[in-house]
Amino acid sequence: MEPEAIYNLLQLPKAVDLPVEEELLQGGKKKYLPPTSRKDPKFEELQKVLMEWINATLLPEHIVVRSLEEDMFDGLILHHLFQKLAALKLEAQDIALTAASQRHKLEVVLEAVNRSLQLQEPQAKWSVDTIFNKDLLATLHLLVALAKRFQPNLPLPTGVQVEVITIEVVFIGSVSAEDVFDELFKLAPEKVNAVKQAIVSFVNQKLDSLGLSVQNLDTQFADGVILLLLIGQLEGFFLHLKEFYLTPNSPAEMLHNVTLALELMKDEGLLSYPISPEDIVNKDAKSTLRVLYSLFCKHKLKVNMDGTPRGTPS
Repeated sequence: MEPEAIYNLLQLPKAVDLPVEEELLQGGKKKYLPPTSRKDPKFEELQKVLMEWINATLLPEHIVVRSLEEDMFDGLILHHLFQKLAALKLEAQDIALTAASQRHKLEVVLEAVNRSLQLQEPQAKWSVDTIFNKDLLATLHLLVALAKRFQPNLPLPTGVQVEVITIEVVFIGSVSAEDVFDELFKLAPEKVNAVKQAIVSFVNQKLDSLGLSVQNLDTQFADGVILLLLIGQLEGFFLHLKEFYLTPNSPAEMLHNVTLALELMKDEGLLSYPISPEDIVNKDAKSTLRVLYSLFCKHKLKVNMDGTPRGTPS
């Protein structure tokens, strides 16, 4: 059967050793680092050592890196760093302002880096796509490889380990999206909390401007209020207060809210499988997760693939 849909599947979680022993997960897929991984002391120390090394190397050029995740994607700092380390001149424009020109610059720089490291592109644990999309793990792979090649005495921490969530676009033929979540809950229940953690982080980022936050996905969406506000934030809807119950006092009012939310999502093409409003009101974790994951897939990946530059410190 021909693939009927593209579905964004979370493959969760996988322990990854970073990256001195070169045991990082291979690049090529978008990886999400949950807060617990980002705050791991050894993971933070690895970034700190690399950042201090880059800043010391580029100090004569008055370039300062403040975030490996945000400052390396457009090739500008990598351009200066590699030229300094390899003592050569690359034929790449110094300043690239558009996304297309930044990506081209990054391609030129990475091609030179891979040649210097004697790597073919399929062998590398990074790519133009992963670096340009601000994949922190791919960026760390690249920087550690450069450090080991040009600064082998750099005191990189050892035994760094984090859990990552890999967001992968896969084709599904006869397997429905519903089946994926059935399998997740049945065969990998230990992964459910990791999925929830990723989505809670995403939801709270989007609700922050409203002064709202979510701690429990299983219960806080049952009355439909936060779900409607979240959809409004993501999809650009303005919902008049007369259209829903801001403080529902009965199951019927909660059901009204949830039904409205699901209808809005269907209108936007976000639900390709049936979700019962009653299941959301009754706090069915699987149904709630399916709904929120539909929003997560569209808007999280949209942000990751946008490629809009945020500016590079100089």
